Amino acid sequence: MPNNSVPPQHAQEKRKRITLTSKEISELLAEGIVTVILLLLLNVAIVVVLSAVIENSTSLNNAIWDTKETLRLNLGTNFFRSGRNLIIPLFLILDIAVLYWRLIRRYRQMQLRHIISELHYIANGNYDHRIPFELRGDLSRVVTSINGLVDSTVAAIEDERKIEQSKDELITNVSHDIRTPLTSIIGYLGLIEDGQYHSQEDLLKYTHTAYVKAKQMKSLVEDLFEYTKVRQPTVPVNMVSFDMVQLVEQLAADFELEASRKGLEIQVVTEEKQLLMDGDTEKIVRVFNNLFTNAFKYGKGATQLVIELKKVGTEAVIVVKNNGAEIPKHALDSLFDRFYRVEESRNQTTGGTGLGLAITQSIVALHGGYIYAKSNPKWTSFIIHLPLTRNPKPAELAKVDENGKI
Repeated sequence: MPNNSVPPQHAQEKRKRITLTSKEISELLAEGIVTVILLLLLNVAIVVVLSAVIENSTSLNNAIWDTKETLRLNLGTNFFRSGRNLIIPLFLILDIAVLYWRLIRRYRQMQLRHIISELHYIANGNYDHRIPFELRGDLSRVVTSINGLVDSTVAAIEDERKIEQSKDELITNVSHDIRTPLTSIIGYLGLIEDGQYHSQEDLLKYTHTAYVKAKQMKSLVEDLFEYTKVRQPTVPVNMVSFDMVQLVEQLAADFELEASRKGLEIQVVTEEKQLLMDGDTEKIVRVFNNLFTNAFKYGKGATQLVIELKKVGTEAVIVVKNNGAEIPKHALDSLFDRFYRVEESRNQTTGGTGLGLAITQSIVALHGGYIYAKSNPKWTSFIIHLPLTRNPKPAELAKVDENGKI
């Protein structure tokens, strides 16, 4: 469970520089004092040793004397009259450099302690917290790397949570959609098994109802199998060269009878005599089957089903539209979610499995394209963008928004 008790050092989320505690300041002062004392003792020891060496060495003493005389004559000053005038400034510079190095080193250690403290705080479950310090050098890169690692970890946790939620929703939806027709099948077959029918007509009615419900279950299982299959990263895509215009015209002819029963007129509109492209024709046919079926079921009041084709650069753009009832904006954003239905009662007589458009989007993504929907009072359109040439590759499940952006 996340730790919601925020310690004082974490209270100011927006602070930039590290503020040392009174204890750390005392440690820094003690470090400076001890270093100064040690350096003074070292300086005295070096001076004593050098003096003893020089006094005991006649040649060295003469060489130093000659050097001092030469420098005094050349510079016109007696500044070098004593060796202390040269050694003391040198020692002072070296001592300051050593003192600065020691203090900076200890300060860096304190900064690192603060960073580790922040890291422990995040590790306790406060994943929305980030190390706020603005530092320089290697520590700055360490802080940036830690914050980046936390961001990626939080994103991975969120993705895992969504996957688990998605699995739960999948099980719930499948269980509901299977249980409903299965209950009817068991119920009607139970009546037949117990002989609770009064005539041959009742017997035929019960068996027919069980048969219809069994077909609904079969349709759900097939769609679920197709959906999981096209979502696999290793799903094969059998690319062949084909004429999209000819394919769409053939499909329109195949669905003409069903469309007329629904009061729809199918029309293919294109200026292209031929539109050659690469793709898996079996899967492309499934895309149009799903879109046509979707129009038949949900295009309330529609009288026209129009398929428009055109070539735009290196893409084929196909629009499948009907002039039925407008799809609400909130529903439009979720059309391609699996098991989503505009008709929310999940009634099998008015809706399908809710997988058709999810399968369509996955197949389009397999071909390196994308699909999105638009709806207004005049037309409800599904716009597909497919590349004309495509090398076989593993599944690329693109995510698109309502404007078709991946």
